[in-house]
Amino acid sequence: MTTEKMNTETTIINSENYITEEPYYLATGDEIEVFNSALAEKIPVLLKGPTGCGKTRFMEYMSWYNKLPLITVSCHDDLTTSDLVGRYLIQNDTTIWQDGPLTTAVRNGCICYLDEVVEARKDTTVVIHPLCDDRRILPLEKRGEILKAAPDFFLTISYNPGYQSAVKDLKPSTRQRFLSIDFSYPPEDAETRIVHEETALPTEMAQRLVKLASMTRNLVGNGLEEGASTRLLVHTAKLINRGFDPKIACRYGIADVLSDDSETLGLLHDMIETLF
Repeated sequence: MTTEKMNTETTIINSENYITEEPYYLATGDEIEVFNSALAEKIPVLLKGPTGCGKTRFMEYMSWYNKLPLITVSCHDDLTTSDLVGRYLIQNDTTIWQDGPLTTAVRNGCICYLDEVVEARKDTTVVIHPLCDDRRILPLEKRGEILKAAPDFFLTISYNPGYQSAVKDLKPSTRQRFLSIDFSYPPEDAETRIVHEETALPTEMAQRLVKLASMTRNLVGNGLEEGASTRLLVHTAKLINRGFDPKIACRYGIADVLSDDSETLGLLHDMIETLF
């Protein structure tokens, strides 16, 4: 059996990694300027905020804005170091090295976005440490190779502080390698504009949806783990545009998504009745 040093086909960036059309993104602070400054200085960025608040859309926008390919990894409990870095595979009686998404990004000068990084195993996230300081290297232990990051490589990670626990949290040794940009839900006027722009829902109806979302967020810790996200509002707005009665759309798109508890659901349904 022979061994190839690298299968170059596995490291080619496809057109799908480039965002060619401008994604809609409404800045609510100086996050764009901070990100671009971090990019220029090669300082990794941590995005933190609740589910569905626009972190992934922001990354798509910044990829388009800077004309850099984007590789996104959705982290999960079973994500291993090999899933990120790469592994040897057997193909046609030949051992071939296949780059993982992180290695592909490092090799080709992409933005690598590790979404919900705390969901990955702790021993997995340690592999990013050498990429997050002045060395900007990725040790490929299985290949006995130290890979120097391409000049345009940039690392961004995200996590939801609402799920923070002793088990799922970023270690200080990881956190202190990043600049941190806080993403919370936008102000009501900005969120109304986002829902309107994303779905063409009339502004008055979008305002009601945003008001409902605000009311659900006030229940966090008192019946709800998390309030309605901007993403849920967009989903619900699309149902309304399809001809659903707003009350029915809010039930399927917001209330029944947020809780299974009958008492909490009753409260959410009352909110919907009041607003619509």
